[in-house]
Amino acid sequence: MILYLDTSSLVKLYVPEPDADMIKTLVAEAASVVTSRITCPEFYSAATRRLNSKEITRKNYELLCAAFSADWQQMYALDFDEIEAGKLVCKHGLRGADAIHLASATQLVRCDASLDIVFSSADRKLNEAAEKEGFTLEVGQRL
Repeated sequence: MILYLDTSSLVKLYVPEPDADMIKTLVAEAASVVTSRITCPEFYSAATRRLNSKEITRKNYELLCAAFSADWQQMYALDFDEIEAGKLVCKHGLRGADAIHLASATQLVRCDASLDIVFSSADRKLNEAAEKEGFTLEVGQRL
């Protein structure tokens, strides 16, 4: 199984949040974990928001960013088609970054439609769109 994690799911690998254990289990079971190139700046944005709101200390922020940076080198970061992302915005009413994640995941399908891809996001609207586009959702995220 190939596991696609959007940023909201990937953050759960580093920050204790609801469903973090489920995401860690999925990652352990996956043959490959993939995400979009946009995940890297989105991750740092999420970490910086936590620092600025004092949810985490400067030391924890630095540890979090260092851990992610080391792991990022091992992740498969997918590109996306801008036109496809725009069409997904119009079709599903997605935010831009969410459409980029879905467009990135569709790149895998274009390469090989027989791939077993599980899509994971903490965003309900993105999950709805992914399911409508034919992706399998993690059991806890199915609608």
